[in-house]
Amino acid sequence: MDFQIQYITPDIKLSTYDDKLFKTEAVFEYHMLVWLISGETKIIQADKTYLFKAGDIFLIPRNHLATIINYPKDGVPHKAVVMHLTTERLKQFYASIESGHKTICLESKIHSFQSHPLLKSCLASLVPYFEMKGPFPENIASLKITEAISILREIDKDIDAVLTDFEEPGKIDLVGFMEKNYMFNMSLERFGYLTGRSLSTFNRDFRKVFQATPQRWLTQKRLELAYYHLKEKRKRPSDVFLEVGFEDLSHFSYTFKKQYGLVPSALI
Repeated sequence: MDFQIQYITPDIKLSTYDDKLFKTEAVFEYHMLVWLISGETKIIQADKTYLFKAGDIFLIPRNHLATIINYPKDGVPHKAVVMHLTTERLKQFYASIESGHKTICLESKIHSFQSHPLLKSCLASLVPYFEMKGPFPENIASLKITEAISILREIDKDIDAVLTDFEEPGKIDLVGFMEKNYMFNMSLERFGYLTGRSLSTFNRDFRKVFQATPQRWLTQKRLELAYYHLKEKRKRPSDVFLEVGFEDLSHFSYTFKKQYGLVPSALI
């Protein structure tokens, strides 16, 4: 396993991955602007799956669940430049301009910019700095992030509504949220945070509405989804276990057989 992250500032990094794949379930604290230099990235949200290829640029919104799978491609490592757009920096940016924007509620989604020349030029200009010795000047980093935000606003007229959403999750309907997001292998603490609850309140409310422990319910729902993908969509177990929230293929196979009495491959 060869996974490397280089930071030139806490908010700008270059990630490189040489192994077969790298998978994570994440709720990012900050918006993430990504330029995929090589390889492929699959992002799975509750209601949509995205596949990005070399050259693509995309924005992952903060505080939304996603499964992210990074693949090397054709013997070339997965490599990406990532820029964090922090809440503090965005507040400073919008306080310094008369934007006239209106905060509206937009559907949460990954914003794709393909290989937009302005964004690509901005992000590509960061690559030489990863080879520098010594600290990266903060004033230059700040200018680069401000440049990226300005370009996003120029090419996507709806982006203000995304970037100016500074709210933290409030208490929401637990049943609706969990039925939509159970396939994400997040900690119970994170599920609690995203539904506006402490861990103890989350566990109490969960048992009350589902009449089961969170772990038991989550396992059951993930196995049901896996069964559907295997039986109806003819997917391979090696693809399914990642998409439904399991971390290990052998553990998935063991749990699946314990539930259904047969190994996952028997359904293909």
